[in-house]
Amino acid sequence: MTTPSSNALTPEQRAAQATKLLGALGVAVTDRMRVAITDAAGSAESDAIALSALLHFLVDPRIDQLAQVLGLSSSGTVRLVDRLQSLGWVRRSAGDDARATTVAVTAAGRARAEEVSRARREALEGALAALSRSERDQFGTLAGKVLAAMIRPPGARGWICRLCDTGRCGRPEGRCPVAAAATAAASRGSPRR
Repeated sequence: MTTPSSNALTPEQRAAQATKLLGALGVAVTDRMRVAITDAAGSAESDAIALSALLHFLVDPRIDQLAQVLGLSSSGTVRLVDRLQSLGWVRRSAGDDARATTVAVTAAGRARAEEVSRARREALEGALAALSRSERDQFGTLAGKVLAAMIRPPGARGWICRLCDTGRCGRPEGRCPVAAAATAAASRGSPRR
């Protein structure tokens, strides 16, 4: 499908326009999602992201694991965990290794994380509301292809899926294109996430 303004464009101009539209879409979606999740958390964006990751795929991670997923420094993650703990949303425990500290979401944190996930889902559904069912299917296929190509090497900070509701993306059933690409890359010894 072309936009009304793209009908008279050359193939090179269309490619340039697609690049610019992707950038604008990324900014617009990020802005709307940021407002939605911070409003739902009643706290900072990093708090909302951490709660979502703890709810959906991190089970009692060490501070360094949480830092890697969130893309924060170790000291920044410690401050974040301090803040979440003061709000009653997480608790710290000694890890298997006495030198490590693990973080677990509390019942109150789980409830807040579920609100963050709901707000994110509604913001994203609102962004897709302009598309028909078949256009949404096509967009999903194309977005999955782009995201799969953007996976990063093991150990990369700031995971693509840090806000994902893995129960909805199909990851447990092997339907998530990002997880599938990461698994395939890992089996080849290539970059992932």
